[in-house]
Amino acid sequence: MGSAPKYHRAAGGRRAAGGRRADGGRRADGGRRAGWWHRAFGGRRAGWWRRAGRWRRAALAALVTGAVVLPLSAAVRPDTPAPVPASLGPLRAATLDEAYAANRANAAEASRMAAAHHDRSRAAADRRLAAPTRHLLHFDGRGSGRVTEVLGDLARADRVAVLVPGSDTGLDTYGRFHGAASALHRQLARQAPAGTRTAVVAWLGYETPGTVSTTVTTTGRAEQAAPHLRALVADLRAISGEGARISLVCHSYGSVVCGRSAAGLDVDDIALVGSPGTGADTAAALRTRGRVWAARGGDDWVENVPHLDLDLFGTTVGFGTDPVSPAFGARVFAAGDGGHSDYFRPGSASLTNLARIVLGETKAVTHD
Repeated sequence: MGSAPKYHRAAGGRRAAGGRRADGGRRADGGRRAGWWHRAFGGRRAGWWRRAGRWRRAALAALVTGAVVLPLSAAVRPDTPAPVPASLGPLRAATLDEAYAANRANAAEASRMAAAHHDRSRAAADRRLAAPTRHLLHFDGRGSGRVTEVLGDLARADRVAVLVPGSDTGLDTYGRFHGAASALHRQLARQAPAGTRTAVVAWLGYETPGTVSTTVTTTGRAEQAAPHLRALVADLRAISGEGARISLVCHSYGSVVCGRSAAGLDVDDIALVGSPGTGADTAAALRTRGRVWAARGGDDWVENVPHLDLDLFGTTVGFGTDPVSPAFGARVFAAGDGGHSDYFRPGSASLTNLARIVLGETKAVTHD
């Protein structure tokens, strides 16, 4: 499930961002023409899908079987050389500047290596992250890439939001993920009471699945990611102290990652947006002390994803109960009428409510 806000390449290579496509169509991710998945499961034709319980399982099995037998993803991107990550000691408030500088230097070296490899796109992405204004807790330019970036003064923050992305997020698409984190950071700054200090951590700390792949229908990548997210939260506690309020903001497949990480995690809130499920049947089954929130935009195609657990070829496919359903038991909040990539759109109900959750202003959160 993709990260927000999402961009797509339209015909001819032109980029369409949240509005009309360059070929004259509607939005590819948040609007009414959401690609192959939306045509299969979304729009007005979704009624028969919701009514036909038995056919949901059969159709999903056929989809996954087809992906196993006839892979749908594009050719694998050739690996671009990059240095090993910087070797750093334990993260503490006093060592943040040292960590930021070391990771920027690593990103700069990765950019030079990518340029020598004639990968101009990756070189440019790495070079942007090496800018003096970027605060990187972690950087690894190898493969699809890993980045943990801080927006704000983490050492002094009272409220910290950790943004966990969904599918198709890597160094090559990091700009859209950074855009979502920046939008949340700006919203927190606007809504925070006087004297409250905020920070957002954009955590691209795992290999996200491809939207068109078998991995996006299983918890495998989430289970691999969970120990790394838990380690990040432990680092944030060491940096910000026990008095800081930490919230996870989990988009799309990122909510599966949060679900797999939640048990015993030292966070105050977990907010799931555009979630296909968490891998748990109920919020209580996440075994977290934090409040669990969920929201879905009125035009989000995830509504039509079958919410089930299906044993297929020895693998569990699907993520269980719909997080916005009463059966799950989350605190459901208003997200407006946006699509799958609109949860961090400036001025949206979802972004306003996410900021309230992060700030601990739970009584101000609005509900549908």
